[in-house]
This record gives sequence, C-alpha cells and structure tokens, in this order.
Amino acid sequence: MEQVKQKLKAGIIGCGVISDTYFKNVSHYQSLEIIACADLDVDRAKQKAETYGVSKAYSVEDMLADTGIDMIINLTIPAAHAEVSIASLEAGKHVYVEKPLAVSLEDAKKMLDVADERQLFIGGAPDTFLGGGLQTCRKLIDEGVIGKAVAASAFMMNHGHESWHPNPDFYYQEGGGPMFDMGPYYLSALVSLIGPVKRVTGSTSTSFLERETKNGRKFPVKVPTHISGVMDFENGAVGTIITSFDIWGANVPFIEIYGETGTVSVPDPNTFGGPVKLKKAGEKEWREVPLTHPYTDNCRGIGAADMAEAILNGTNHRASGGLMYHVLEIMHGFHISSNQGQHYHLARLNKRPAALKEDKHF
Repeated sequence: MEQVKQKLKAGIIGCGVISDTYFKNVSHYQSLEIIACADLDVDRAKQKAETYGVSKAYSVEDMLADTGIDMIINLTIPAAHAEVSIASLEAGKHVYVEKPLAVSLEDAKKMLDVADERQLFIGGAPDTFLGGGLQTCRKLIDEGVIGKAVAASAFMMNHGHESWHPNPDFYYQEGGGPMFDMGPYYLSALVSLIGPVKRVTGSTSTSFLERETKNGRKFPVKVPTHISGVMDFENGAVGTIITSFDIWGANVPFIEIYGETGTVSVPDPNTFGGPVKLKKAGEKEWREVPLTHPYTDNCRGIGAADMAEAILNGTNHRASGGLMYHVLEIMHGFHISSNQGQHYHLARLNKRPAALKEDKHF
C-alpha cells in the first residue's frame, strides 16, 4: 500500500447538505485534511466549521486568498461550478468539484484549459465508480471472466423529484433533467468498465410540460425529461441508456455489461457497494459475486482523496477533469443528436481510468 507522507490542505466552498458527507468522510483519508470552509452565507460556514471542528470559516474571497490552502473542494450549485472553479485555479489551487464539471461544454473546456495552463489538478464527482461494487465489476471484466465486452445497457427511470423535494424546480430547468442529474453516475461507471465513447445518438422528449410540488405549487418544465441514447464505445461495444423523470414504475437493471462469454449485472452506480451478479454462458441461474474491494459504504470524497494522493506523489488520479468532461460531452451529445437529427462524434476522448488494487486504502 502506498504511503503518503503528508496531507494536502483543503478548503470546502459551498456548505449545503452534501458538504456534511465530505466533512465526515475526508477526515478518514490519509492524503487530505479540511482546514477551512466557505459559503456565500458566512454564518452557515461558521456553523459547519463548529460542527466538524474546522479551524477557519471564510467568505469565498478570503478562502481563495489563503495561501495555506492547496486544494478547493467545490460543492456549490452546478451553475456556479465554472466560476468558482476557475477563480480557485487562478488563485493557484487545485480543484475537486461536485458533478457535473460545468453546465456548458464551453465553461468546462475553459476550466480544463486554465488548470493545464497553471499546471494544476482538476477532478470531481461522481467517484462512486471507485467503490467496492463497481471495482469488483471492473476486476471481473479486466480478468476476462465475461470475455470482451460487446454491449451494455443502463436504466435510470422514475417520476422525478417533486414527490419529495420541497423546491424541485432546478431539476426541470437548464442544466437539469434526468440525464444531467443522474447520468454522470451511470456514464462514469460505463466508461470505467468499458472505456471511452466515440459516438452517440440520442432521442429526447418532454412528456409533461408542467409539474406540481407536494404542496400543490405548479411550475413549468423547460428541459427534456426522457432521454434514450446509444453509445458507440471506442473498443467496439455498443451501449444503450435511458434516463427518465416520466416513468411511474419499471422493472429493469441498473447496468448490465454483456460479454462474449457472460454478463455482469452492475449495482446501483449511485452507491458504492453491491450486489454484483454474474451469469456465464451455459449457466441457468445468476450468482452473486463476493465483493473484492473495500469502500462499500457511502464514501463520497474518495475521488478527492485519490486526487490529493496523486498531487503529493506526482501520479495520475482517476476521477479526473478529463473523465468529467468526457461524461459531460456524452450527455450534451445525446441532446445535440436529438436536436440535429444526426450522430454526435465526441471531440475529446478520455483514457479509461486505472483500476484500484484490492488492498488499496486512501
């Protein structure tokens, strides 16, 4: 197991609900230490700092001015991801950002360009593909248990967030919709398991032009809420994906990888654990495969720890900005393809992220 001799000093920007998980989890990783937090609401930052024993609570401007902070964990809303990340990079800090990398491809490309110019690392969520469940699937595929992957399917289908979320409007505005909301989990898993995508085709629809909150408030829908996509992977495999907020019920798998000699049933890519199931050629029944890797609980932030370790050791990290951009381009590609009535060819491919060793601990 690699030994990290020091901890990277990090600050969290954006002290909303998701920050609690990062505050809790990062404290267990040997490569990373949160020493400050910031929010537009400084009082909220102070509350989080007190709750989690963080020594500094800042405004965003003061956070970026602190030369003792090496890395920013950007947990702001998606619309602010690009602005906050670019400001952080220009302040000389590495950046790890919640999904998606940015709302637009133009902003995402600028983020990568600034990081490259400043020779800084950029990466981000989702990092669930580093969990024990998906890494077990990766091991099965890499060891040839199902032969070469020839196809894949993925399904994320429900009826949206308004049944439980008090303010679900965002999910139905620009930057929202089922693909941009949940697609990153599914697509990062598929790219990790099979490899990069070179071409996509998509069809989109908006079945319900108006939604109603649990309190009876109605609001308009401004984005596609049902997206069907086809992915041509660089290795020759063909994948299909459906993400939808228009479905009342479905009995479908999360993800399945179909190989020459068998099939792997992949667990929920929005989680870190199992179950992982396997069915080989000639077998009549599915069998559950014991998980081979650690990190099976909610380990959000493991990608940030991996990035911090890479910075300290001068190596590559897995939940990289390149992977995030590739996933974002795939998602946009489905929508562009549907709008233009033609295939969308990916302009920027990303290498398949390296697998984790079974005894790897961050």
